[in-house]
Amino acid sequence: MNADTEQRRWSSKLMFLAAAIGSAVGISNVWKFTYVAGENGGGAFVLIYVGAIALIALPALIAEFLAGRRGGASVVKTMHNLHRQDGVSRHWRYYGHMAALGTFIALSFYTVVAGWTVDYFVRSVVDGFDGMTAERAGATLDGLMANSGRMIVTHLVFLGLTALTVAGGIRGGLEKALRWLTPSLFALLLALLVYAVFAGDMAAGASFLLVPDFEAFDRGTVLLAVGQAFFSLGIGIGVLMTVASYMDSKTSILKAGLIVAAADAGVALIAGVAIFPIVFAYGLSPAEGPGLIFATLPVAFGQMPGGSVLGAMFFILMAIAAFTSAITMLETIVSVVRDFTALSRIASVVIVTFLLWIAGLGTVFSFGSLADFHPLSFIPAFESRNIFESLDYIVSNWMMPAGGVLVAVLAGWGLSRQATLDELGIGDTAIYRVWRILVRFVVPIAIFLVFLVNL
Repeated sequence: MNADTEQRRWSSKLMFLAAAIGSAVGISNVWKFTYVAGENGGGAFVLIYVGAIALIALPALIAEFLAGRRGGASVVKTMHNLHRQDGVSRHWRYYGHMAALGTFIALSFYTVVAGWTVDYFVRSVVDGFDGMTAERAGATLDGLMANSGRMIVTHLVFLGLTALTVAGGIRGGLEKALRWLTPSLFALLLALLVYAVFAGDMAAGASFLLVPDFEAFDRGTVLLAVGQAFFSLGIGIGVLMTVASYMDSKTSILKAGLIVAAADAGVALIAGVAIFPIVFAYGLSPAEGPGLIFATLPVAFGQMPGGSVLGAMFFILMAIAAFTSAITMLETIVSVVRDFTALSRIASVVIVTFLLWIAGLGTVFSFGSLADFHPLSFIPAFESRNIFESLDYIVSNWMMPAGGVLVAVLAGWGLSRQATLDELGIGDTAIYRVWRILVRFVVPIAIFLVFLVNL
């Protein structure tokens, strides 16, 4: 065990919550939620999404917090600790290895996409969006995708800032950043919402997002909403388990889970309520798909009063959301290295960051010279997927669902009833029994169904 293991503790409950919320709230809450909701009927999707947060994502989140605090180490060593102290099978270490690998793969392409937000923020400050048309917005995005050099730079800048933060340790790095960035994220989001109230078509936007169209209910919408609710929190790949391993024993896991799940869903909903009124006010379509944020919104920013300022605020919001997630993801990988090597924190961060940068080049060139390179074409599901698409598919469609099921099984079946009662500290109450039923049966079945549909 390395010398700094004992120092891996959040200084307060508030800092733990800032870290957990910062980890859970990422690009997916703003980017993916808005375009998936826009493509799937708005209110119908949101209704199922909120229900799935309560009945599937929250029980799984509590399970991950519980396992992380009880194990008290990196995701891999936590599995060793649970085997030693609670008698769970030694084979759970394979889940730890899969989670760490999944986090590494996800961070390698996540930091590239996060670099786009940096690029767009700089563009909004330097050039603004005045006079932006749909053609220009599309050409701007296409130009970024085709410019590998630019993406390499923004990827390196974002990854470098992430590494510098994690190198400072829990108190000197992560907490210093999260203390300001997590509240800033909410402040910027609320400022965008206030602007949308006055400059957007709030009636149309709110009606689209909050009033369900029951004709839009179908199996696909239900499973997409369940998947978004679960995956937006980032459950299953050990990040929240690592964040929880630094939690003190007095913090209520149940209350923490409720706060983090509510914050995660709240950011997604507020982002939707802020974005769709702008989309409707300027005659744009809410069903623009992944290009809604990077190709559609700049057109609205170019037409509205103060649009350049609003655009800059929006893309710095996106960058902050990405950054607070990225630092906890990098910490998850570094903690594994620290637990199983004699390397210092700084050496671990440097090595892991270098490997992430190299791995990220595959994603960068997937939008350029390697766009038509399909490395796993011999597998039917990957025959038309390039490097980035293959990595995203493996993490999002295989590793995260598998990890989510395994976390639920670990908490619901692997750990003893007494162990979970001890960690939750709520006694053998109705709340505990409901959680146990959900985590043992409902969560694994729901995630497994999403997994089958996404194959």
